[in-house]
Amino acid sequence: MALKEMVMPKMGESVMEGTILNWLKKVGDKIEQDESVLEVATDKVDTDVPATFGGTLKEILAEKGKVVAVGSPIAIIETGEATTSAVEPAVVQPVEQKPVVAQQTVPQQTIVHTSTPAVKHTNGSAKKFYSPLVMNIAREENISFEELENVNGTGSEGRVTKNDVIKYLEFRKNAPAATTAPAKEEKQNTSHAETPAQDSTSIEGTRSYSGEHEIIQMDRMRKMIADRMLESKRISPHVTSFVEADVTHIVYWRNRMKNEFMEKESAALTFTPIFIEAVVKAIKDYPMINVSVIDGDKIMVKKEINIGMAVALPNGNLIVPVIKNADQLNIVGLTKKVNDLAKRARQNKLTADDLTGGTYTISNVGSFGNLMGTPIIVQPQCAILALGAVVKKPAVIETPEGDSLGIRHMMFLSHSYDHRVIDGSLGGMFVRRVADYLEGFDLSRKLF
Repeated sequence: MALKEMVMPKMGESVMEGTILNWLKKVGDKIEQDESVLEVATDKVDTDVPATFGGTLKEILAEKGKVVAVGSPIAIIETGEATTSAVEPAVVQPVEQKPVVAQQTVPQQTIVHTSTPAVKHTNGSAKKFYSPLVMNIAREENISFEELENVNGTGSEGRVTKNDVIKYLEFRKNAPAATTAPAKEEKQNTSHAETPAQDSTSIEGTRSYSGEHEIIQMDRMRKMIADRMLESKRISPHVTSFVEADVTHIVYWRNRMKNEFMEKESAALTFTPIFIEAVVKAIKDYPMINVSVIDGDKIMVKKEINIGMAVALPNGNLIVPVIKNADQLNIVGLTKKVNDLAKRARQNKLTADDLTGGTYTISNVGSFGNLMGTPIIVQPQCAILALGAVVKKPAVIETPEGDSLGIRHMMFLSHSYDHRVIDGSLGGMFVRRVADYLEGFDLSRKLF
């Protein structure tokens, strides 16, 4: 019999650790390869983790509530294979790890045999599980255990999620100040009693040093975004090219078709899938845009066209779900996919698979009223396109009979690319080709 380590898998391009929510199997249970063994939460998604080997669950190395770095061992599985060693480590890709708080880390080189108690609600007879992220927010926002117990959970088995706590804070902000009074009474019953109580109107991690300034602590997701952005700027020399496109035909066509689409599909027809379609066509014309740099001096040209689309979350953070094989979808399929991913992103219901595999990304800065932007590349991709706001402008209209002035719907396209492998000529020609496809949109095109 062989003993093999099951490790914490990578669950997104910027996810470096996960919290064990629940073990679906117990020691001694038989498991099949790819069968779900445990539930894991990150700052982005909650997801099931499948077994990497079939066999018997011999030992659990990371108990419920533990925060585990990607690539660290979480269980031992006994397989039917013959072996000459006691434990055969799982083969995983090297993962660059960032420093984390010591008490939240399971060292990768150590197999832990002692169980760590999960963070649980211990007030009275309640036995709810709260993830470390939820507990951290509750502590910093001065939410008592009694309050936390009354928060309606929308997660698995009624579990309280980060979004549930954020919604509760918005509700509490508009409620009478007396609703937070029990926090002081229960302070001595919590493991965070040494944390000074904050005023009920303060925001997360805020300390006021004067009447004019305040310091706000980043949440974990914002810290990871900051790390990824700094890393991208360090890795890739960014260059940005700009093109202005006349999207008048697209505006007229979409206005004519949106009611029909709503009637037949019960969904909104937006500009985003039309823009994605143009990007996909341009990538086919210029495949060297759809690349990554590996081993420092090799270029990987990707055959799949997987389009990431940046989605702003209600808390102000950003997430990038991916439309896989976007070149195989028509405008209806792209619209359904865009709407589905955007909806699930804002409801915190994306899966780990939704966030991986992107080869090119778009960011619709126009949704915030911005004309243009200089977006930062999502590593390990080599390019990203920002879509500006569609605005009416006076423009010169060229016709066989001569030029004239008219009101047109115009939009800026901002293309940032990695100058290690994409020169200005290629980066500029690509964004110009996207604009050409948008300007050449067929007004007589059928939707179905």
